[in-house]
Amino acid sequence: MEAISEVLSDNSTIILNSAIIFIVILVITRIAGLRTFAKMSPIDFASTIAIGSILATTILSSKTSLINGTFALMTIVFLQIAYGRLMKNFPAFHKLASNKPLFLMRNGIILKENLDRSGVSMEDLMAKLREANAIKLSNVKAVVFETTGDIAVLHGEGSEDVDDSILIGIEDLKEASVATII
Repeated sequence: MEAISEVLSDNSTIILNSAIIFIVILVITRIAGLRTFAKMSPIDFASTIAIGSILATTILSSKTSLINGTFALMTIVFLQIAYGRLMKNFPAFHKLASNKPLFLMRNGIILKENLDRSGVSMEDLMAKLREANAIKLSNVKAVVFETTGDIAVLHGEGSEDVDDSILIGIEDLKEASVATII
């Protein structure tokens, strides 16, 4: 019992800081909305990592006050919200600040030049196809390297095509000149 009391006493600042910063992040997330921890863009991903780093530093470091940590959290979340609004409301900013998704495969054909351009290896592509339970290349309608770094695999049996609306905004190089059939 004495050992528990000693541990609690020695770590009371960490416990208190954790509870307070938890409430702060809860309030900030509630005000900022669901996108706060979404991985919709590389900026969202970087923001999530920055928030985690700020949380850890604020809780564990005696050099960072709760006030400084709170302001740092609010600043990151504000910048993320501002970025999201600029992306949504200003097409020129969206075009300047973001990449387009890229086809890695189309209609069973691997687009080697797009693989090279994106830095995705053939082994990585095959791993993603297996992960998506694709069993034949000919059944793969499209593989898209998303702006978040995720790889989406669209596949199915038969000759049914993917709706064009799902493929809006994906960058496509000339298939005939870059295709590799395996």
